[in-house]
Amino acid sequence: MEHVLDNPIYYALTSGHNHIAKGADEAKYYFEDITAFAGLKDNSKENLDTLYQISPPESLFVFFAKTPVEIPEQWKLLTHINMFQFVFRSTTIPDTGGAELTNLDLEHVAEMIDLVELTKPGPFLPKTIELTNYTGIFVDGKLASMAGHRFFPSPYREVSAVCTHPNHLGKGYSFKILQEQIKRILLRNEIPFLHVRNDNEGAIKLYHKLGFEIRTDMIAYVIKKEAV
Repeated sequence: MEHVLDNPIYYALTSGHNHIAKGADEAKYYFEDITAFAGLKDNSKENLDTLYQISPPESLFVFFAKTPVEIPEQWKLLTHINMFQFVFRSTTIPDTGGAELTNLDLEHVAEMIDLVELTKPGPFLPKTIELTNYTGIFVDGKLASMAGHRFFPSPYREVSAVCTHPNHLGKGYSFKILQEQIKRILLRNEIPFLHVRNDNEGAIKLYHKLGFEIRTDMIAYVIKKEAV
């Protein structure tokens, strides 16, 4: 039987995030203003064809696969990203040490988008914040670092949008925020996991330090529906 983390987007869209999912049984995707991710029951040509047929014109999607996928010609392959999938293996709830964190909400979205555009941790849209539990650190009134939740293939909860402004790297902000993210997930009896580019040595070192372990390789494909 397939493990839910072998296909995390599809299982998120059929479990914890089924209320913000569109599509058919074979191919599902998030509401377009929340995020651009799609999940396939399996990464077959037939299911990519189904996604093409049921999605709006010129849709852009990101989907994950454990092994290489041949993209059908009606889709334009924009890029693919080789990643590691990490899972938090400890059950010890981190002591966040009273870090001065701010819960981010709609009033912070413009700053969040600016930080994501600068640091490129992954897609972030005006309503991505609805995936919940975004926290940040402000310095002199400006957002310096943040992270939040993304996929929810129950009982696993993904930590995502981990980013820090280049002017504030090396100050431990991501470490503090990730400790808080882990704490919140464990207190709900869920299991933290995340994805990272396999060439991002600094982030990989940080995740190991926090107690995450590599579970598997993963590939992110970015595809666009060509206009007819």
